[in-house]
Amino acid sequence: MHRQHLGQDLGAPPRLPAGPGRQEGRPPTVPPPGAAPGGAPGAEPGGEPARPRRLGARARFRRFAGASAAGGRDPFLDNTRFLLVLLVVLGHNWSPVVDGMRGVQTVYLLVYAFHLPALVLLCGYFSRGFTGRPEQVRKLLAGVLVPYLVFEAAYAGVHTLFWDRPFAFTPAAPGYLCWFLAALFVWRLTAPLWRAVRWPVAVAALVSVGAGLTDLDGQPALARLVMLLPWFVLGLRLRQEHLRPLRNRAARRWALPVMSLAAVAAYWAAPRVDRDWLLMEHGSAQLGVSPAVYVVARLGLFAVSAVLAAAFLALVPSGRAGFTALGACTLYPFLLHGLLVRAAEGLGAYGAVHAGGLMAVAATTLLAGAVAVLLGAAPVRRVLRPLVEPRFPRWLTPRER
Repeated sequence: MHRQHLGQDLGAPPRLPAGPGRQEGRPPTVPPPGAAPGGAPGAEPGGEPARPRRLGARARFRRFAGASAAGGRDPFLDNTRFLLVLLVVLGHNWSPVVDGMRGVQTVYLLVYAFHLPALVLLCGYFSRGFTGRPEQVRKLLAGVLVPYLVFEAAYAGVHTLFWDRPFAFTPAAPGYLCWFLAALFVWRLTAPLWRAVRWPVAVAALVSVGAGLTDLDGQPALARLVMLLPWFVLGLRLRQEHLRPLRNRAARRWALPVMSLAAVAAYWAAPRVDRDWLLMEHGSAQLGVSPAVYVVARLGLFAVSAVLAAAFLALVPSGRAGFTALGACTLYPFLLHGLLVRAAEGLGAYGAVHAGGLMAVAATTLLAGAVAVLLGAAPVRRVLRPLVEPRFPRWLTPRER
């Protein structure tokens, strides 16, 4: 057996001796079916080049979104991530115009009753493998802490430009969306601790409710970190078999009536319920209720959010959809849309939307959805990846011993 040349790829076609009509080392060219003798590969009868095949709308969108052809990703989870972040984007565009419009208040209450708990739950689910290994901590520093500092400065810049405020970089007091990155950083670091605790979800719930009985005024980031903690811990405890019952047709059959009933309840509650209950940043004193009422209300809200989150997950498509590719890059629209919202608020744009009524709100909703898609697209990611997904510096990585 001859030794194979080092420069020849394994599995490459064997070199053929020279002969009539072919060069040495190249296999003979076989014209494709329907091509004229001597025509180029892919030529139509008569030797004319074939027209390039046009991509369909879904294929063009997948290319625009930068979808990878590699497998291994669960489309259900990607669909869930994108839809939840889309609801975050829409919610922030509804918040400035919600007053005085009962229809908008209804949708706002319905979405805020479950979308943030569900998003934190998903973060916990994706943190199940975090054990505190050095490479995991480095990834957490680069993927969460660095973007937190970058966007804390970016939001301070937007507030200076559009709100006429002095530039104030305050990483110890996260503002606007940056609270979520700070909370995620702490939650993930504590993941190994919750594995060592018996009944971790119950303990986290007690911590969450107990925090609401203290004075949380002026500390919204800390309040949300603690109050949403049970959803992160619950996500840590979930397994695929827990989500499987929500991915069949039977679950969808009960999910639609549940969401419909919740919408009716939200319509009734819109003029009667303080929306601050759903923001998870106020304690009993700020909400103006007794500790006993607060505890009962928070436990009831836990139950409502759990049912609505389950109904939402049951309605998420299990297979690939047109937006599935965007589920792998949700950090971009999550962080970037807030800069646009805060700039628009500073310019007074939402005042015009509110004056325009429901039609203006509907147009803003469509525009916000389009912006969420655009901010997750491949061209945006290529430009902003060093800021949103930086790499951990090699010079800070310890050498292997």
